[in-house]
Order: sequence, then C-alpha cells, then structure tokens
Amino acid sequence: MLRESRITGFADEISDSLQEQVALLKQLGMEYLELRSVEGKNVADFTIEEIKEIKKYLDSEGIKVSAIGSPIGKISIKAPFQEHLERFKRVVETAHLFETSNIRMFSFFLEEERPEDYKNAVIDRLGELKNYGKSHRVVLLHENEKGIYGDTAERCKELFLALHDDNFKAVFDFANFVQCKEDTLKAYELLKPYISYIHIKDAVFETGGVRPAGMGDGKVREILTDLDISGYKGFLSLEPHLAEFTMLKQLEESTFARRMTNSEMAFHTAHEALMKILNS
Repeated sequence: MLRESRITGFADEISDSLQEQVALLKQLGMEYLELRSVEGKNVADFTIEEIKEIKKYLDSEGIKVSAIGSPIGKISIKAPFQEHLERFKRVVETAHLFETSNIRMFSFFLEEERPEDYKNAVIDRLGELKNYGKSHRVVLLHENEKGIYGDTAERCKELFLALHDDNFKAVFDFANFVQCKEDTLKAYELLKPYISYIHIKDAVFETGGVRPAGMGDGKVREILTDLDISGYKGFLSLEPHLAEFTMLKQLEESTFARRMTNSEMAFHTAHEALMKILNS
C-alpha cells in the first residue's frame, strides 16, 4: 500500500539552513530527507567532521536520510573519469556515515552528441561505479535527468538491460520525462521492473514548467495508483521545483503564506498535493 510508503524530500529546497529544513519536515510529519546540500554546500563535498555534526543533529531531531542526492554522473561523458570515480568513493563513505545505502546518480551529459555514439562509454563508466558500489554495499539509483544519456525511457531501459542488479536500480521522475516529451505511462510500463524510488514532481508538456503532483501531464495519480496495486512500499521523494509556480504568487497575500517563506510554501504545496493523491 502506498500509504505505507515513506515520504521524503529534497529539504534543501526549503532552506539552506538545516534547522529550518528540519523544522518544516517535522511540521509536515516527515521523518526522512533526501540529503543534497546544507548551507549551500553539496553533500559530495562534506568533510567527515561536517557529516558527523549533521548526523548528530538529525539523530537528535529524529530525522533519517532516505538517500544521498549526489551529483555523481552529472558531468560530460567527455570529462575525465578517474577524478569523478574518486569523488564517488567519497560519496559512498558519506552514505555509510548517514546510515543509508541509497545514492541517487545520473548517466552523464551528452551536450550535442549523438547518444548512440556514447552508449558503450556510458555503460562502461556506470559499470565501474556499480561494481565499486556493490563491493561497498550501496544501491545506485539512476535518475532520468534531461540531457543525460538516460533521459528517455528507451535509453534508460538500455542501461538497465546492461546493468540492472540489486545495487543498480531506477529513480522514476515524472517531471523529467515530461520535459523530455515522453509519455510517462509508457515510460513507467517500460521501466516498472527496475523502479525502486520515486521523485514526486509533475510538469506540463507545453512549457516544461514544473507543477505539484497531479497538476501537470505526468499522470502522477494513474502511476501511483498502479504502484499501490503492485504493492510498492518504497520512498516517495518530494522535489518541488516550484519557485515559478503561479499559484504560489497567488498565495503570497494570504495569512498562511505570510507565516512561510516562498521556499517553505513551495515545499508545503508539493507535500499537500502528494497527500491529496495518497488519501484519495
């Protein structure tokens, strides 16, 4: 049942301040966050001392880390790889210290290159990351990000046919597929066997603009309904990206809005939209 799923999210969209992130998470009844940055510093760049300090604070507030929202794989396929591999190794250590096995990652930007020319190079690099991750007991969660090799469902499927394992699985992101002009239902059916984590944001085909769940063309309700029937109990991770969402501007004059920053309001709106779908 989806109601048994754990709600998490990119809390750095609430605020740079970890204290402000945690305050809203707790207000919303959330016990997890997907850790991407604190005070503007990316999780991949935390020192051991910073990790221990953040972990101690999260423990004291009863907040756990669902996944490391890493930038691994978010570089050009032409960029040198060895330095990036070393960065990945530090991210793996970071995941262990935060007591999560999940690491979100990507399959390299292609710029203006033809994807088919780089399929083998992408798979080779991802294979190195996967093998290191497997030996260190972490799960790589590939996100379908616009502009990388795996931005369409067909190319994501190619990656999973080559690499799928207990430690190489899929993040399904509705909005990112919409922004790539993909039919999300078809993408979901193609990738369903590999999906282990869900990013909750919607978008509209015409402009690519991000919307709360159920307010765009991502068919969020239909896909979550099928996940529910299928017994999915994994994480549902809020990634609002709603800074330009028109309804937020309309809310700015309300008493409710005056108690929150625009970023807090965006996260609250995203959470409310998801819960409306789950409760229905």
